[in-house]
Amino acid sequence: MQYAVGAPLPPPRGPLPTQGAGMTMNWTPHPGPPHSPGMPHTPAAPPPPPAPPAPAPPGWPSAPPAAPPAAQHPPAPHSGDVTGHIQLPPGAPVPLPSNATPDPAHAAVAVLLIGPAGAGKTSVARHWADTRRVPTAHISLDDVREWVRSGFADPQSGWNDNSEAQYRLARRTCGFAARNFLANGISCILDDAVFPDRPVVGLGGWKRHVGPGLLPIVLLPGLEVVLERNARRTGNRRLSDEEVARIHGRMAGWYGSGLPILDNSQHDVATTVRALDEVVARSIASPPSW
Repeated sequence: MQYAVGAPLPPPRGPLPTQGAGMTMNWTPHPGPPHSPGMPHTPAAPPPPPAPPAPAPPGWPSAPPAAPPAAQHPPAPHSGDVTGHIQLPPGAPVPLPSNATPDPAHAAVAVLLIGPAGAGKTSVARHWADTRRVPTAHISLDDVREWVRSGFADPQSGWNDNSEAQYRLARRTCGFAARNFLANGISCILDDAVFPDRPVVGLGGWKRHVGPGLLPIVLLPGLEVVLERNARRTGNRRLSDEEVARIHGRMAGWYGSGLPILDNSQHDVATTVRALDEVVARSIASPPSW
């Protein structure tokens, strides 16, 4: 049997079953595109060859030869495709802030909030980012450090080369993110427990990762307040009282460093954020030397 158009169907492997017998037939697989079950597959007929051009009338110039067919390319994506590629400016080192902005609350800045465990860095940084009048991101070093799940080097189990390496990797990742946010018009605030007696790893590392325009601000409440706040923490972010006291003592070295220091011992988060706004405005007008 043959359809009116197309190639003939493949013959069956054996004789057709007689009437009343089972209607299962074994057909040789026919190569070609898939088709719906139960519908006969009709291969497309090859296109007819192009007709030769008609001869030009006497006295008329002959038509130029037809150009060879162009190579087939996949169709270009639709211009309204919402999943299309969006070109973003590359992240560059953050420059020094400019005081040309009349309202510092609208300035695009990168702030590094420094303080011991329990100082309230994360709460203050998140609230500051939430309440600014310009797009602002909060980049938490601890959050990025805890992206490592299997093989996470918990400093509570002892400080070693692995935990040091993961801290440095997290700082570099945060700095990369900050540069990209700033390059695309989004301010950011980072928080980290940076020690003044390790300038190469601490502020020096942040300056290399982000740029000279980073504004470091120290959040340093009293020891009693830090111990109380640390006691309310859970998981691997809660430290022993001895460790908190040791870190707080090292943080006292920021006094006399020239960096702005906020003592939020008697302030709630909202009050501390208002004070942080004032410090950021002064830092934009007169960047600290560090």
